[in-house]
Amino acid sequence: MLIQVGELAKRAGISVRTLHHYEQTGLLLPSARSAAGYRLYNLADVQRLHMIQALAKAGLPLAEIRGFLEQASLSLSELLDVQITLLDKQLRSIHTLRDRLVALRTGLTDDVTPDLESWLQTLELMNMYDRWFSKEELQQLPFALNKEALADIWSGLVAEANALLEQRIPVTDPRARDLATRWMERLEQDTAGKPEFLTRLNEMHIVEPQMQAQTGITSPVIDYITRAFAESKLMLWEKYLSAEEMAFTRAHYFDRMMEWPPLVAKLHRAQRENREPASEEAQKLAEHWLVLFQSYAGTTPETQQKFHTAMQREPDLMKGTWMTPAVLAWLQQAIGVMMQRRFSASGDSPIR
Repeated sequence: MLIQVGELAKRAGISVRTLHHYEQTGLLLPSARSAAGYRLYNLADVQRLHMIQALAKAGLPLAEIRGFLEQASLSLSELLDVQITLLDKQLRSIHTLRDRLVALRTGLTDDVTPDLESWLQTLELMNMYDRWFSKEELQQLPFALNKEALADIWSGLVAEANALLEQRIPVTDPRARDLATRWMERLEQDTAGKPEFLTRLNEMHIVEPQMQAQTGITSPVIDYITRAFAESKLMLWEKYLSAEEMAFTRAHYFDRMMEWPPLVAKLHRAQRENREPASEEAQKLAEHWLVLFQSYAGTTPETQQKFHTAMQREPDLMKGTWMTPAVLAWLQQAIGVMMQRRFSASGDSPIR
């Protein structure tokens, strides 16, 4: 039995947008889609949603929930340790905010009266980052270390995006594609090249109202940049694909786009932890990558080879993807093992 996204949201007492967010972050993926394109969920999906909701009500953030679900063997004692760690972080955040408020009050004088609201908004934003990133992580992030300088840069990028939106400039326009590429490159730099930081920033924009108020990065802006960035990739692939192949890619490129960031984050972690490409974990990641790739490239070997050729000849295709040479090399090894096993199972020999 399968249930549609709207019915599941209604029965679970949550919004459809929340289920979409769970899908975007890789927390809960629909098992299928209807002929009309509606997301469909099965019994296992509903059971997973039950666990997500229970853990969320227990106080675990989405990042911790995802880790818990990926480690199905996590014991109750370990789960309590996670919750204690979370409470410790919350206590540190409270003390940090109090210290900052005391410093603000002390610094105020009768002669110099800064705009209190702007100070409080800044404090909210800083405290918000404390809730999502550890002290060690914040020390790695350029946007946390160089707030004022980067705020000016991002203010300019957001202003450009809003101007293009107001002028109704299509995402296929060179100006939109150029802005989207610069945006994604900047974002890649400001997250220290770590996709796991990107996924948390995405979550912050959804669940923290003051994030949009402070940055001006609204949902329409994000959607515009995302589609313009996709067009920059599609334009390059178009040079290598036939009209029929390009039509298929364009029709399906956005179907599973939001699954890429969490997958890339897992690839980074596996490579960083020196996981063996032949391990079960590596093979699952390679399989997931192949499924996503085939979702817009198709399953024809000749067409897939055209994409590989484009990747080799068009360095711009790697911009803003968070895929480093080391991670890509690790992934290629894992895929090589996967394909070798498939050929061996079928009794054939891989083409060299």
